[in-house]
Amino acid sequence: MSPARLAMQLALCALLALATNACAQEPQASRAMWTWEGPSYAMLESPAVADDALAFLQRKRVNVVYLYADAFQRRNLVEQQPQLYRAFIRNAHARGIRVHALLGSWYLHTERYVLPRHQRKAVAMLQRVLDYNAAAAPAERFDGVNYDIEPHLLDEWEDATRPRLLRGFLDMTAAMMEARRKSGQTLAIGPAMPFWWDGIALEWRGVRKPVSEHVADLTDYIALMDYRNRAEGRDSILSHAQDEMDYASRTGKRVVIGLEFNPAEPAKLSFHGTGEAAFEREAGKVEDAYRGRPAFDGFVFHHYLGYRRFVGEALPGAD
Repeated sequence: MSPARLAMQLALCALLALATNACAQEPQASRAMWTWEGPSYAMLESPAVADDALAFLQRKRVNVVYLYADAFQRRNLVEQQPQLYRAFIRNAHARGIRVHALLGSWYLHTERYVLPRHQRKAVAMLQRVLDYNAAAAPAERFDGVNYDIEPHLLDEWEDATRPRLLRGFLDMTAAMMEARRKSGQTLAIGPAMPFWWDGIALEWRGVRKPVSEHVADLTDYIALMDYRNRAEGRDSILSHAQDEMDYASRTGKRVVIGLEFNPAEPAKLSFHGTGEAAFEREAGKVEDAYRGRPAFDGFVFHHYLGYRRFVGEALPGAD
């Protein structure tokens, strides 16, 4: 064999080895995005805004959008103009992006929904999504639900009242899951939950365990608000997610790691100011640590506008 031919064959073998190795690599973890009231309604009401947003998500390898699906500014589009959701979800699905209905709102003060007199409102907001899905074609249906209802935002959140409010959260969650059962639907439902709930033991329905475990028992997944900007060591993303990941692994549940990109104090809460390359390094460490663990269901970023600012693609005039 001539030296030139041998060199060519060696080069081809090297290329084949590289291609085989690339194919053998683990797929990248799923990435989701919380998208709140104003941006969600803008995407729904303007095809151009929707196309820009979905193209951005594709560029940033985000394959799940948590799209707000409740009332805003005295309108409730999921109930009053469901065709807007149908069009957006069809468009997203065509691009390989799943859509979860995002429930809970600062605008509506939904933290009050954990109180007994308001819990029916939590069930009603979920029921509107269930009704929407029941009437929609398969390609137009929500793929899941994420609800963000945080009792610690209530003025009455104190050491003495905390157990009562957390039991209210669990009662509310149980009622929401019962509504799904009655609907016959199977879309995944999970809350946004702070990582520190694993440090609060609570008796509920005769069982005492960490609040985080009660929540995991009730729901399909948890979007863990794991707001730190480094992956490893003490007070880190991995350290704060450990208990939730271990419990999810034992019980067949899933955990999505929530990360913050908006300005925050103290600075350790957010990737704001660290740069995209630094974020990707830390995210890679988390992926490496959880590789092969079915309980790890990727990341969710807080939030759409904040993340666009973080990567230098802020919308003109966005708050």
